[in-house]
Amino acid sequence: MRRQLAGIGASRGLALGRARVRHPHVLSLSEETIAAERVPAELERLDAAMAAARAELSGLRERLQGTLAREVGEFLDLHVLILDDPELRAGLRDLVQTGRYSADYALKLQRDRLAAVFQSMEDDYFRTRLDDLDHVIGRVHAALHRRPDDALLGFAGEVLVADDIAPAELVELARRQVAAVVTRAGSPLSHSAIVARGLHLPMVVGCADALSHVNDGDALLVDGRDGLLVVEPDADDLSRYQVLRAKIEKKRVELERLRRAPTRTRDGVDIGLFANAERPEEIEEALACGADGIGLYRTEFLFLGREDVPDEEEQFATYREVVRAMGGRPVTLRTLDLGADKADRAGLSLRDEPNPALGLRGVRLSLHRPTLLDTQLRAILRASAFGPVRVLVPMVTAREEVEAVKARLGLLAERLRGEGHALGERVAFGVMVEVPAAALTLPDYADLVDFAAVGTNDLVQYLLAADRTHEALDGLFSERHPAVLRLLQRLFEEARAAALPIHVCGELAASAPDVPLLLALGLRDFSVHPGALLEIREAIRACELGTLKRRAPALLRCRERAEVERWLARGQA
Repeated sequence: MRRQLAGIGASRGLALGRARVRHPHVLSLSEETIAAERVPAELERLDAAMAAARAELSGLRERLQGTLAREVGEFLDLHVLILDDPELRAGLRDLVQTGRYSADYALKLQRDRLAAVFQSMEDDYFRTRLDDLDHVIGRVHAALHRRPDDALLGFAGEVLVADDIAPAELVELARRQVAAVVTRAGSPLSHSAIVARGLHLPMVVGCADALSHVNDGDALLVDGRDGLLVVEPDADDLSRYQVLRAKIEKKRVELERLRRAPTRTRDGVDIGLFANAERPEEIEEALACGADGIGLYRTEFLFLGREDVPDEEEQFATYREVVRAMGGRPVTLRTLDLGADKADRAGLSLRDEPNPALGLRGVRLSLHRPTLLDTQLRAILRASAFGPVRVLVPMVTAREEVEAVKARLGLLAERLRGEGHALGERVAFGVMVEVPAAALTLPDYADLVDFAAVGTNDLVQYLLAADRTHEALDGLFSERHPAVLRLLQRLFEEARAAALPIHVCGELAASAPDVPLLLALGLRDFSVHPGALLEIREAIRACELGTLKRRAPALLRCRERAEVERWLARGQA
């Protein structure tokens, strides 16, 4: 029977395939004891499942390359640490050997024990690791029941329907050619959603009824843009699917023609279009799509998923290759943006942060670890000899932080020249505006910087006091909130008055429907992930800047999100 289920689009794309349903592991198991003579065999079964789960994690880790190795590797490494935890393993063996419980029920009991410990901790970092514990337990439970031929089944052409999914799993699913992923939980701003978009894997999250209304083998039509899931689609649905697929392909061909087109409004105003990137393939794509430069290069990916800290030579070699690849176009290198919310194995971030989002992260961590900062700045300065480089400092809240980093940059430049290193004639210095305090005081430190970049993901989160990945707050977290728009307009106006270049590098800049909104507020430079470059160029070319300027006062008078959306709709009429 046909059903239509609503979720939230997390990664665009259409998919049609059979359902592979994965219900939450372990938690629903009933108590099961075993006879004494079965204990040795059950322990052997448990050990084999643990070994299989570890082999899966290690194998996936070895297959990762580039950015995914850094983005997803940290999660895999954390899961291996949990799997190898002596307390987990000893507790499981004791439950089987002494308690005479089955391996399945031992997993449930030990999971519940550890979860209770995690939840009782005052440290938010450890409380948030409960999801990782569940992913590990789920992997072991799946290995307990895997048939010898399961490896041959694959996911090719299937749609995975699950309670939730870890970022690391998505990489493996993409390799096995899964058609799409649908989850009951999750947020379009979660790390898993970001990874899915990078893999071009259609994904719908927050589909509350998915597990209760979808069965293994059901035919599913997934719309990752609108967040729709159609169970057992009828002839009309299939016809619509074919039409939409044809439209998507036609659109792709149309966008390809814009690779060398100018990023210019209908009334002849050139707009800057830069790329966010951190791996060679993205640099290549940015160049192929005619990006004006790299507006954000995330250096923290060099630091993740490893036991040590990259030294100056390793960092220099990486930054130099990026600068060389861009062939004279500016490259904006953001200094380390790492905090306790990431699985940092090198020991840089603190583990006792009561609130990682508001703790020692970004520039705060860099100033707390001056040797770390100096090493990174030296590497960046040396890379400037190979092309135009801009230094971008994240999580700034006070003028004193800007002064401190700028002073170190100047001092290190002098030292490097004294050591005989060639440097660029000038290295531009800028700050990330992602904290309301920085947004409200931009004129106070405009004299210290050459440019600014607005990180809307965090700025909106802090401004609205709404966690951007919290499922229950999805309606509250919105870049179209009137407070966000008024703050952005003020930022752009103050930057223009100070002759300070400013660009937006958050997800808002990569949203084609919001391009008219940003242009009306005064933005003239965008920085987006390479996959969105052509779509954003097309949206800019469809706008008439003069008209948007005249309509801007009406936009700023909007008092709620619905009014903002009506403003956008009138512009498209």
